[in-house]
Amino acid sequence: MPTLIFDCDGVLADTERNGHLPAFNQTFAEEGVPVHWSEDDYREKVLIGGGKERMASILTPEFVAANGLPADEEGQRELLAAWHKRKTAIYTGLVASGAMPPRPGVHRVAAAADAAGWGLAVASTSAEPSVRAVLEHAVGKGLAERFAVFAGDVVAHKKPAPDIYLLAIDRLGLAQDEAVVVEDSGNGVRAAVHAGLRTVVTVSAYTTDEDFTGASLVVSSLGDPGEPAETISSPVGVRPGAVVTLDDLAEVLRRARP
Repeated sequence: MPTLIFDCDGVLADTERNGHLPAFNQTFAEEGVPVHWSEDDYREKVLIGGGKERMASILTPEFVAANGLPADEEGQRELLAAWHKRKTAIYTGLVASGAMPPRPGVHRVAAAADAAGWGLAVASTSAEPSVRAVLEHAVGKGLAERFAVFAGDVVAHKKPAPDIYLLAIDRLGLAQDEAVVVEDSGNGVRAAVHAGLRTVVTVSAYTTDEDFTGASLVVSSLGDPGEPAETISSPVGVRPGAVVTLDDLAEVLRRARP
């Protein structure tokens, strides 16, 4: 059965700028941690897969000593888990508030895939509660229940490692030629391509200049009526019109990988 696998952040909604960044900063402020990431700071942090891993990047020996934080591995693990739990709560509150509108075309394409008998999934390094909140907001509760969700710490290595996609196709019982991935980042593309999967990129606010080598199609978004998609590159020769359709994605699946 052909299956459409979405990344979450930057694909279902532009969550990084409007959700994760303010949630990280609010968490640091509440915890009395003297860190406030600017948009330029965060542009570098998004290259790190996983929220706890991004938070861990501030725990240099000098920062830990200066701020009286745990220096031992177990203490830091517990600290990061507590920080990340609070950050996830803040983030899901932002999702519920409508601060992150869905990206164009996500609901349209997912509904078309479901109607055509395709499988639907999300594969993300974000925490599962965050992913489910964004998914439900993006496609509605009923359609969201049709998705398999693979998220968070279910694999040992996060993107750009292929682990999350290898897990997804294994659990779903898919061959590599049965899945099309929608990603937005270079790390995500590398993860999907290394798992042997065809990949479509919908570039997002923080990823416009990243390397998408291996992707079959790169577009500005999936597009909707009144919000047309722009084709940025098409290494396999698929040329969508004003919107990316399920037929376009099926054609990507039929073409050889780049």
